[in-house]
Amino acid sequence: MKFEELSLLEIVDLLHSQKVSSEELTQYFIDRINDRKELNAVLEIYDDAIEQAKIADEKIKSGFRGKLAGVPVLIKDNILFKGKKASCASKFLENYVAQYNSTVVDKMLAEGAVILGRTNMDEFAMGSSTENSAYGNTLNAIDPTRVPGGSSGGSACAVRAGLCPVALGTDTGGSIRQPASYNGVVGIKPTYGRVSRYGVVAYASSIEQVGPFTKNVKDNAYMLSILSGGSQNDETSLKVEVPDYLSQIKGNIKGVKVGVLKEVSDAVKDLDVEKTYFDLIEFLKENGAEIVYTTMPHFALTLPCYYIIAPAEASSNLGRFDGIKYSRRSATASNVDEIYVKSRSEGFGKEVKRRIMLGNFVLSSGYFDAYYNKAKKLQQKLKKEAEEVFKSCDVIILPTATGEAFEIGSKTQDPIAMYKEDLFTILANILGVPALSVPCGQGSHGLPFGMQVLADCLKEGQAYNVADYIQRQYGR
Repeated sequence: MKFEELSLLEIVDLLHSQKVSSEELTQYFIDRINDRKELNAVLEIYDDAIEQAKIADEKIKSGFRGKLAGVPVLIKDNILFKGKKASCASKFLENYVAQYNSTVVDKMLAEGAVILGRTNMDEFAMGSSTENSAYGNTLNAIDPTRVPGGSSGGSACAVRAGLCPVALGTDTGGSIRQPASYNGVVGIKPTYGRVSRYGVVAYASSIEQVGPFTKNVKDNAYMLSILSGGSQNDETSLKVEVPDYLSQIKGNIKGVKVGVLKEVSDAVKDLDVEKTYFDLIEFLKENGAEIVYTTMPHFALTLPCYYIIAPAEASSNLGRFDGIKYSRRSATASNVDEIYVKSRSEGFGKEVKRRIMLGNFVLSSGYFDAYYNKAKKLQQKLKKEAEEVFKSCDVIILPTATGEAFEIGSKTQDPIAMYKEDLFTILANILGVPALSVPCGQGSHGLPFGMQVLADCLKEGQAYNVADYIQRQYGR
């Protein structure tokens, strides 16, 4: 049986009915990872993965029917799993071993998951192409000359390449949705606080979220119900009831009010993306949705807003990596000052240093009010504009990326061009609302790209319903 062709829900059914063992399934995906090493999607297969699977099989035989009983899952390299390395794809943390579990790992283990290994990423989640990893770049699962997107490129590539049925990523400015778009899979950034960030190495704490990659929307909805829920260890997590998202997928979109932002329509430049975007809007209208043309006047400022807030928070969060407590220490440092300077200079990669410097600048005396405070005020203005939009709309449709996956190395020397890749994804992070990328079209090189469905806070079910309809009835 070709397990890589099955959905997550089909695999769960096989395991629950004991038609396949977790040990067999886990070994199958380990073999696939080893056969596709050239992708560099997986940094490490955990040495106890088969042992985890054997334990899962015994529990299933005893009647356990956890929602992920025996399912192999890959996690991004910034998500902590006790006793396992979590390097954030950085030389600075190459030997760091997690001392506790992240909340999302605990939730998956409680449902019987087998944590198979950790995936490659842009160092400290800073990047849009997974070319910033200290352990080499990941390849696009479809075209090895192209990037997989970032920063969760390893997880997206792994799902598309059939190295696992589901993988976790994190999304600070599009780091789940953009690689989902480039690899033709489904990825969601949930409402801020819907999934606990406890045990996830922080980049920009006020805007990032954990979310799943899957082959289809229903698998994604199933997975998010498992991951969601508050944590007593995380004050930013929401202690509210978690719905069964799968049950909120209704199979039709009649009467759904779909928002189309004028500013987004004007910003779409790629001809293939533009055609698909407007074709999709017409398709939704023909199938019973009500199209609401609306506006967010300050949409164009989301990019500069993000690239002030995110680096500022990153410079603060990464201040702990100093070569003294638990990160790599320079072997040539001879005093305290040199420990700090040399350890950080040698440990961090180019892009991380760039964002730390940006963050330090906008937080520095004399510039704090001019930049950071203005960005935070703009964020509140954007939230007010979104509140008005969602008064008349159930969801908003916009492209995920500016086009199909670009060639490896084509933007590494132009940081501004790389940052512009986040043009359509940043809005959801600034607003804190859920946003889901679903495969929708192909570019001129035959590579996939996706469209986003945004909903208001805690309305993931609405986004899933529309996205599922798009994938089943429109996806091409």
